[in-house]
Amino acid sequence: MTAEPRQLRVVFLPFMASGHTIPMLDIVRLFAARDCIKSTVITTPVNAPNISSSLENCVTGATSTIDVHIIPFPAREAGLPEGIENLDQVTSQDMYSKFIFSAQLLRDPVERFLEDIRPDCLIADFFFPFATDIAAKLGIPRLDFHGTGFFPKCAMGILRQYEPQKTVLSDDEPFILPKLPHQVKLTKSQVERRGIDNSGITQFIGVAMEAGMRCYGEIFNSFYDLEPDYVDYYRNVLKKKCWHIGPVSLSNRRMDEKFFRGKNSALNEHECLEWLDSKEPESVIYICFGSTTKFSGPQLKEIALALESSGQQFIWVLQKDKGDEEWLRDGFEERMHNKGLIVRGWAPQVVILGHKAVGGFVTHCGWNSTLEGISAGLPMVTWPVFAEQFLNEKLITDILKIGVQVGSKQWNVMSEGTFLKSGEIGAALKRVMKGSDALEMRNRAKKLKDFAREAVDEGGSSYCNLSSLIQELGSRQP
Repeated sequence: MTAEPRQLRVVFLPFMASGHTIPMLDIVRLFAARDCIKSTVITTPVNAPNISSSLENCVTGATSTIDVHIIPFPAREAGLPEGIENLDQVTSQDMYSKFIFSAQLLRDPVERFLEDIRPDCLIADFFFPFATDIAAKLGIPRLDFHGTGFFPKCAMGILRQYEPQKTVLSDDEPFILPKLPHQVKLTKSQVERRGIDNSGITQFIGVAMEAGMRCYGEIFNSFYDLEPDYVDYYRNVLKKKCWHIGPVSLSNRRMDEKFFRGKNSALNEHECLEWLDSKEPESVIYICFGSTTKFSGPQLKEIALALESSGQQFIWVLQKDKGDEEWLRDGFEERMHNKGLIVRGWAPQVVILGHKAVGGFVTHCGWNSTLEGISAGLPMVTWPVFAEQFLNEKLITDILKIGVQVGSKQWNVMSEGTFLKSGEIGAALKRVMKGSDALEMRNRAKKLKDFAREAVDEGGSSYCNLSSLIQELGSRQP
C-alpha cells in the first residue's frame, strides 16, 4: 500500500513594502496551488488585512492550506510613530533608515514561532538576514528571496567584488562592469547610494548579502528565456544554488485576482476597463513610478507638459497622499479629460498593462514593474531612481533592447535625483510609441511575453523549477 505523501510546511516572511510583499504573496499562491503544502505568512498587524484579503480567494491544491501569523511591529523601539509598519508609509530619509533597522527587531518573535511549529522551509526576504541564522539553528533550509533578477544580482556582485566604480575620477565618467557576458557601462552617480544614511545602510546591505551567501538557496522572480546568459552565469560561474519560478505575477489568472492584487484599487473596475475599451489598440501609455518613489511638484509638472505637448493618450498613477498638486491647478486635468486618466492611489497595474489599448510603459524600473511590463509585451521608457533600478534599466535598454532611457542619471532614494525637462520626457515617449524603432522594440517585447507565459505553464522552465524545488524540500528528512 502506497503511503500518502506528507504535507510540506513552508513559512514565508515578506518584507513590509508593497514591492516586496506582493511578489512574495504570488509565490505563496504558486506553492499553494500544488498539493500537500501548508503555507504560513508571517506579518504585522497593520499589514495583515491586506495580506489576508489578497490570499482570501487563492486557488489551492486539494490538500494545501494557507494561514497568516501576526507578530507585533516594534515601531516605538525604533523611534518610529505608532502604526508605521510598511515602507510605503515612510516620508523622510530618517524614517527610511529607521524602518530598515526596526524590521530587524522582529527576529525574536519570528524565532519563537518557528521553534513552535518547526517548518520544513523558511522563505524570507533579503531584508531579513537574521532568517539565515534562525534557520541554521533550527536545522531547516532558508531560501532567500531578493525580489530582483539574475542580471542585476550578478551586476551587484561585480560592483561589490571588483569595485570598478572606484576607478573613475568623476560621477559622470562611465566604467565597464568586468566579467559579465555583455559589456555594461554605468556611472558612479548611478550606483552610489545617496539620500540615506550611507554608511549604516551600506553596512546592512553587506550583512544581508553575506547572509544570503550562507543560505540554502535563492528563489528568483524571473524566467530562463529572459536572461539565459545570467541564469547560467549565476549557477555555473558563481556556483549559486537557485530556482527561477517567475514571472510570479502570472499566478493571478482571474480578473478579480489581477484587479485586487496588492491593495484596493483607487479605480473602479468598470470605470478602468470602460475607459481602456474606448481607446484604439496600442494607443495609450501607462505611467507609474511604484509605491515608494517621491517626485517633486516641479518634476510632475514637466511630465504633464510632456504629455500635453506630445498629444499622447495616457494613464498616469500619482501617489494619493502627497498633496503636492499645485501644478495641476492650471486646468491640465480638465484639458486632458478625453486623452488621459489620472489615478490617485493604487492602480490595478497588471490589468492595465495587459489591456490591448496600452502600447507603452513609463517605469521606474523596479523589478516587479519590469517583469510585469515584459509579461504584457510592452516597450518601456526607463526612469530609474534608486535600489537596483539603474541595473534593470541596462537590461531593458541595452541587453533586451525593448526600451529607451529618459535620461535619469542620479541615484537618490527620497527624490527624483535627476531633474528632467519636458522636452527630454516627450522625446522618449515618442520614441517608444511612434518612433522609427518602436515597432522593433514592440516585436521583441511581444516575443518575451510569449516566453514568459510558456515558462509558467505546465512543463515550462519556471513551472518545472518550482516542481524541482518542492520535490527537493519534500525529500529532506523532517
